[in-house]
This record gives sequence, structure tokens and C-alpha cells, in this order.
Amino acid sequence: MSAPLPGLPPAFAQWFASRGWTPRTHQLDLLAAAQAGRSALLVAPTGAGKTLAGFLPTLVALAGRAGTGGLHTLYVSPLKALAVDIARNLEAPVSGMGLEPVIRIETRTGDTPAHKRTRQIARPPHILLTTPEQLALLIAHREAAELFAGLARVVLDELHALVTSKRGDLLALALARLHRLAPGLAATGLSATVREPEALQRYLVPQAPEPGLADLICVAGGAKADLRMLETGRTLPLAGHTAWQSMPAVYDLIRRHRLVLVFVNTRLQAEYTFQELWNLNDDGLPIALHHGSLDATQRRRVEAAMAAGSLRAVVCTATLDLGIDWGDVDLVVNIGAPKGASRIMQRIGRANHRLDEPSRAYLVPANRFEMLECRAALDAVEEAAQDTPDARIGAPDVLAQHVLGMACAGPFAARDLYDEVRSASPYADLTEAAFAQVLDYVATGGYALRAYERFAKILRGPDGLWRVRDARTAQAYRMNVGTIIEAARVRVRLARQNRTRPGRVLPAGGRVLGEIEEDFAETLTAGDTFLFAGEVLRFEGLHEDEALVTRGPPGTDPAIPSYAGSKFPLSTFLAARVRDLIADPFAWDRLPRQIADYLALQARRSVLPGPRDLLVETFPRAGRHYLTCYPFEGRLAHQTLGMLLTRRLERARMRPLGFAANDYGLAVFGSRDLAERAGAEPGFLEALFAQDMLGDDLEAWLDESAMMKRTFRQCAVIAGLIERRHPGLRKTGRQVTISTDLIYDVLRRHQPDHLLLRAARQDAATGLLDVARLGVMLARIQGRIIHKALDRVSPLAVNVMLEIGRERVYGEGADEILAEAEAALLDEALP
Repeated sequence: MSAPLPGLPPAFAQWFASRGWTPRTHQLDLLAAAQAGRSALLVAPTGAGKTLAGFLPTLVALAGRAGTGGLHTLYVSPLKALAVDIARNLEAPVSGMGLEPVIRIETRTGDTPAHKRTRQIARPPHILLTTPEQLALLIAHREAAELFAGLARVVLDELHALVTSKRGDLLALALARLHRLAPGLAATGLSATVREPEALQRYLVPQAPEPGLADLICVAGGAKADLRMLETGRTLPLAGHTAWQSMPAVYDLIRRHRLVLVFVNTRLQAEYTFQELWNLNDDGLPIALHHGSLDATQRRRVEAAMAAGSLRAVVCTATLDLGIDWGDVDLVVNIGAPKGASRIMQRIGRANHRLDEPSRAYLVPANRFEMLECRAALDAVEEAAQDTPDARIGAPDVLAQHVLGMACAGPFAARDLYDEVRSASPYADLTEAAFAQVLDYVATGGYALRAYERFAKILRGPDGLWRVRDARTAQAYRMNVGTIIEAARVRVRLARQNRTRPGRVLPAGGRVLGEIEEDFAETLTAGDTFLFAGEVLRFEGLHEDEALVTRGPPGTDPAIPSYAGSKFPLSTFLAARVRDLIADPFAWDRLPRQIADYLALQARRSVLPGPRDLLVETFPRAGRHYLTCYPFEGRLAHQTLGMLLTRRLERARMRPLGFAANDYGLAVFGSRDLAERAGAEPGFLEALFAQDMLGDDLEAWLDESAMMKRTFRQCAVIAGLIERRHPGLRKTGRQVTISTDLIYDVLRRHQPDHLLLRAARQDAATGLLDVARLGVMLARIQGRIIHKALDRVSPLAVNVMLEIGRERVYGEGADEILAEAEAALLDEALP
């Protein structure tokens, strides 16, 4: 008879034994930490049983409660799909240990019906699985104190993915409130990919009045992933992201495996890839589509089919790349370069979701430059290197939303709330003055807006406590909570043909397929076709907030809806590895022959920069003069550099006409000869790329930029200044834009230090512009600029030159246009 396991009741030990399992050391360590009332961070590779480890303390504790009520454990996931998946996975141990009559488990996401969410407040389950947005709503409820009084544990899954955005700020503030409502609360963080564990250890425990760290439990080992680059033998183009040349090979992989997850980086790519695979599907294989804009019913149908083992492939976006364990996935295919080492390791882990079996995956580069990125990712995975971002500083607009939420929950004293907020890790260094400014904003809208009563959300009573202004304000908060600000959308509904009036459709009766962005819908006219939800749809017209469609005729050339803000930037970590690959000819034998030969052509025709150098090429073409450079610092940093370079060139009277950028390089074009100016004026290029461009140049450009208005718009919505949804009414994207643009202009004139203007600048610097990364690059290249004056375009320049004037369309027509442009440029570059 085996020795009893510490902390584990006999029924639990018997359940493990019945399945031929032995509890892993980290599972028992996490159980011991929880039973001692300590918070802990578990860092373990995919397949190590993190989920069971996270819930084992809860199941053990609840097994001895004999069915007593009250919420015991709260589980928070970054994805709705993951919460549903975890609830399903918990059924096996709960049933196997005979706990079903004792433990009630429920999910609460944006897809949960309203009547069920109401019932969960009055009669909560023992274990509730939810998302950061739903948790924000729960702690803002008038019954929050009673609901969470007996909360013993909170489990934060995929913690690394939560803490790097404003969702992480919102969750940290909610966690601080939970620690106050349930003083004995212990938090458990689960993560497979962590570069700096200490930041997450701080996140889990209160940082005020004294900072602290959660326990750290690390799991080493696990089978190495079997990751390869898919090589089809076909020459890839120098630009483009569809990977259409590789679709037959991807389909062949699907034929040879049980269940394949085909990951893409954008919803647009998901629709395109699904359609291409379906066109190749002569075998009639069950292939499905899954992304965040599809209707929840359709997503759940796909998830159920995966769990039942009735699918052979699912084309998906990031909606399925965190912790999902549906079906017997035996292969992952990633279309396009992964953009980050941690991201691809996370996705690889969806295949063979077991610690002792290697996960199998293929990277499918869409162009020759992506071959470099894929090679860098392969090396990073081999070394188990991580590139998760650094910890954030809490955003003031998120704090403003939270302050209003706490007023909805009940009256509060400013000092008490300040102390509570400072216990949240992202806000640990928040000053009293900064908090007072946030409080004043929520109470008045700020100095420039205090004359308008509608901006006053909270009031201070005679007792000195702050309260929500009225019931309508509280309802508006509940309808607008969250930090995910996407472009305004309209629902896509299958309409019914009107039998009495041919050619007309009836808006009622058809099912909803999902949502497309309002801007895209407004470009359509009746009769246009587009790809959505894996079908060719014919646009019939707009009715209120819905796009009415019918199934389109075959043989059409449909458009594909595009979605703003869905492209991943190249991570700093992979960018550095790409530069190292380019600079080291001895490493080229590990590259596909076509990209190695291409780099050799560049070395002969121009020059290849060292890993810390910046190559600047100048050449004439078609009556224009071009400057191209290759920082390999990612699309966001390059776009910012292009904006600032054109500003400096204007000041130097060089008449720039525009620029184009991608993840690898930047091309600026104009009517004056930049090579002649650089040759006649020593130091011209060094001055052009001087570090001080991030000072006055950046400030001046931001003041005039439409980008700042867009950033301000997002901050204004998060902070509650502008409400997208009202009871019985939803603002269109255009209405939100008009409202925020007017306020932006007022604040710039009358209160330039307004809270939201500062928040917008902070967001622009860290998100849209990647100013910090650009600053590091400018520092790196000082004294290391290599100028090559050419008489025509270079091989390396072709990739970024193809971005100039490129339309945001996908499909065979666009591929043909891109191929023609590439051929013309290559004829010039390689005579």
C-alpha cells in the first residue's frame, strides 16, 4: 500500500491511482501553500497539470464542507472560451471523486444570459469561472460585500497574458478590492510563459502598506517541442501575408492528422485561410472557423465539435491560443511569422497537451523575410527563451473607471480607496496628488468640463463619503465597463427573401452570424459580396445596427472584412535575433536556400548591416528619390520613425512625399536627391537620425496627429467620459468620434494637462508609437549608420518598397498585383 500523500484526502489519492496517475510535486506544493493560507505563482510548461494544481486546494477544501453554500473560489481567465473549457475539464475530477452533489461550478462571461448572472448574485456557486470584465461588474454590485465575504481563493490563469495590458490594470484593482472584502484571501497565479516571475509574484499579493511577494513554484523539464518550418519547395514572394502558396501543403497536413489547429494572427487572415482550405477540401473533411467576431453560438458549436472529436481542423486566431484543451489536437500550424517567442510556445502547447510528449507544430512563412523570423523563433523555442513584456504602470483612465465602479458598490472615503488602490501592484507608486486628480475627474470631468453637469459621475455627501450620482449613471457604468475598445461594429444577420416583393429582403427571422466593423459595412453597396463566418455573403443593406445578408452566388470575388488593431508587432527579442541572422553568413546554412541566396545577392549588390548597425540606402526610381533603412524594430517603431523623419526632411527642405513601413524596414520618398545632400553635407544622416527627435519633434508631431485623437477617444471611453452604450441606445462609431474630437479640441485649448490627455500620451508612447523601443534603437545606431548610395533599388529594399500604395485587400487579384509589382522591382534590383 502506498504511503499517504501530505494534505491529500484518501478519496483524492484513490482517484489519482484509478487513472494511473501520481500527483506531481508542484501540485502538492501548491496544495500545501494554499492550506497554509499563502498566495503562490505556479510557472509550469504546457501539459504539466497547472489547471488541476490550481483547483486541487479548492476541491480538497470543499470536499469537507458538506455542501455548505457561498462562493469559495473565483477563477479568472483572459478568454471566455478558456473559462468554458476549464469548467468542462473540472467535470472529470469532481465526478470521479464523488463531489458532484457537494460542489457547484458555473461560468460567467459576456455570453452568459442576464437571468443567470442575476441568479449567481443571489445564489452563487462554490466555484465561479469568469473574466476580468465580469469581475469588475461583480465588485461594483451593491451586494459585492456579501457575495465575496467568504471567498477563500482566487485563481488567475494565463497570468502573463493578463498583466501586460489595461485589462491587467482592471484586474489588479479588482484583486485589491477582493483582498479588502475577504481579508484571508489567497491568490494563485498560473502561467506557462514567464520571463520575470518576480513581477507576477508582486501582482498576486497586496503591495500596501508593505510590498510582498507570493511564493514561487517552478516546474522544469517537459518534452521539447517538435517545431519545424514548412518548406514546400516553392519560391515565396518578398512581401504579402496570405501564404497562399502553402495552402495545398497545409491541407495535406490536415489530411494526415487527427485534429489540427491552424493559427493566424488576424481575423481577416482567418476568413481568407478558411476559404482557401475549404476550396481545396475535395475530401470533405470537417474544417471549422473560430474567431472573436463570430456569434457566440457558432463559437460554442465549434468548441463542442472539437471536444467531441468530430473535427479535423480549426482555423483560429488568439481566441484559442491560451490554455485551451479541446479534443485530441496532434498538430499546430501557425500561418505567418509568430512575431513573438512566447506567443508561439503558447500556441505549440495546444498540440499533445501532455508534459511528457512533444508538441508538434509547423511555422508557415508567408514571404521570404518571414523565413528569417521563423528561423529566429525556432532557435528561441529550442532554447526555451521568453520575450513576455515588462510589467505595466497602472493607467489613469482605468483607475477612473474603477473609482466610478466602487461608488456604484457603495459610499467610500477617498483615503480608504486610495490606500486600497495602492495595494494593487500596477498602482503601488500612485501619489496622493495623482489619485486626487483622478477623483476630481470622476466627480467633475476636470477643470475645463466642470460646468457641464453630465460629466459629474460621483458626489460627496455631508458625511464626506463619495457616492454614485444617480441610478442612471450606475446603469451606464455597467453597460460600458471594460478596457477592450474595438471599432464600432454592426451585427451580420442572414435575411429572408421577401416572397411578395422579389429583390427585397425581410430583416427579421434570420440568425446572427457575428459582427463586422461599422466602417467596413459602410463601404458596401447592395449586391457586394464578402467573406464572413466561412461563407460568401451578399450584402443586401443596413437595417438599424445590422448588416442584412444573403448567401452569395459562387464564383464571385468577395472582399474580406478588416479589423483595426489586430496585427501583432514583431517583438524586440525576435527582432534582435533576426538582425543577428542577417549579419552572420555562417548562420545562413540553417536558412532555406531561397532566403540565404537572397541575402547573398544583397551583400553583393549593396551591403548587409551588422547587428548594431543601421543600413541606409538611397536611390532614384521613376522620378522620385528614396531613402530606405532597416532597423528591424517592428512596424510600430518604424511608423513612428517615418513620421518623424518626414517632419525633419520637411524642415530640411527635402520635400518628402510620404513613407511606408513594415516590421523590417522603412522607405521614405520625395522629390529631392537625398544621396546628393548626404554626400555634400557630412553628418546629414546622423542629424536626421539623432536621438533628440524623440523630444520636441515628437511633441510637435503628436500635437498635430490624428493618431492622438484616436488614442484620446479610447481613453475617454474607458474613463467613462463618453459612453458607447446607453439604456435602449447604442452610439455609432461616428457619433463617438464626433463627441470625443470636440472634447479633445476643448481640452487642448483650455486644460492641456487634463488627466485624459496625459493618459492618451502615455498610451501613444507605449502602444501606438513604441517610443521606448525607438529610443533604444536610436541610441544603438549612433555612430553606426552605414550609408550606401545606389543607382537603383537593392534586393533588401524590395520588401519595404512593396508596401508603398498597397491596398488593404486580400485574394487572388491582390496577390497578382503584388506579384507583378515584385517582379518589376526585382528586374530593377537584379539586372
